[in-house]
Amino acid sequence: MAEPIDDFYAVIPAGGIGSRLWPLSRADAPKFLHDLTGSGHTLLRDTWDRLEPLAGAGRIAVVTGRAHRAAVEKELPGIPDRNVILESEPRDSAAAIGLAAAILVRREPDVIIGSFAADHVIRGTQVFDWAVQQAVAVAREGYICTIGIPPTEPSVGFGYIQKGEELVVAGAPEAATVQRFVEKPDLETARGYLAERTYLWNAGMFISRADVLLGEIAENQPHLYAGLMDLAEAWDDRDLRGPVVDRVWPSLPKIAIDYAVAEPAAEKGLLAVIPGHFDWDDVGDFASLSKLVSNGRKNDLAILGENARILADASSGIVVSQTQRIISVIGMKDIVIVDTDDALLITTSEHAQRVKGVVDALKLNGRGDVL
Repeated sequence: MAEPIDDFYAVIPAGGIGSRLWPLSRADAPKFLHDLTGSGHTLLRDTWDRLEPLAGAGRIAVVTGRAHRAAVEKELPGIPDRNVILESEPRDSAAAIGLAAAILVRREPDVIIGSFAADHVIRGTQVFDWAVQQAVAVAREGYICTIGIPPTEPSVGFGYIQKGEELVVAGAPEAATVQRFVEKPDLETARGYLAERTYLWNAGMFISRADVLLGEIAENQPHLYAGLMDLAEAWDDRDLRGPVVDRVWPSLPKIAIDYAVAEPAAEKGLLAVIPGHFDWDDVGDFASLSKLVSNGRKNDLAILGENARILADASSGIVVSQTQRIISVIGMKDIVIVDTDDALLITTSEHAQRVKGVVDALKLNGRGDVL
């Protein structure tokens, strides 16, 4: 069991609806509030349980939307009220993580924060702990550190991080600089990355001194930084917070932390990476969920749903059922079926990434009732 790290604070951004997992994941029941692993807990709860030994229950903050506050607090009954940071509307990851950093640095000037998504699946707790401990050691030296996952296949669904020169940091023997970030590649390029062995999947985990992170935001996104400072100054005063949030939050630019902080830091040699030798999946679509539920057995039909009634013959893929309907699947390969009370999705693993297009079309057609 890991010991809590004295100067470390974990931050869990819990936002987004997971549109590639529609109609399972919805605005009122996003991906992080589902049990997608059969653990008996939601992904959010699993994330909390993974971070609590490293930070302690009183040093984990969750950034989430106002609409999800009750669900988050139900899932995490031990979270202090002051550590539930509510967004009035989504403004992307730089605003969410930056706000947590700005609030926490006012409470504790030398704090190191680590940001870990609420909806990822990680297996191999001790190896995860070791990666975070190394990243904290690197962050103490003034770097912004990320944890990259050594690829196991030529994936076109993830961004990549190219490792640079090794760093000499006590307590972090695997640390290296980041040479560059790469957007999601085509298959041929991904195969090259896998063979080259200097590329890691970008898992979106960032560990840094809060003041260093905010310094990068100030340099690269000054308008965002000014707004975050205004919010943080008022945040712990309930009488002041509401009016400042109403005034400032809608004006914050929407930008991902990769673009606002990580990529510019990499260009300056300020970004480091630790390889994470644990099983990781962002459960980005039903193809990845199928592999997760079936433990990678390609010829199996994975079934998800507490009361699912499935009859299967010579079929593979995944069926997710939230209804009492009997679903029969015969002679179908790599099928994806998601059956809910008000929507039915049928596709294949090959086309799973295109589900987001359905969500976009429903938005354009004014069908927010099923989103």
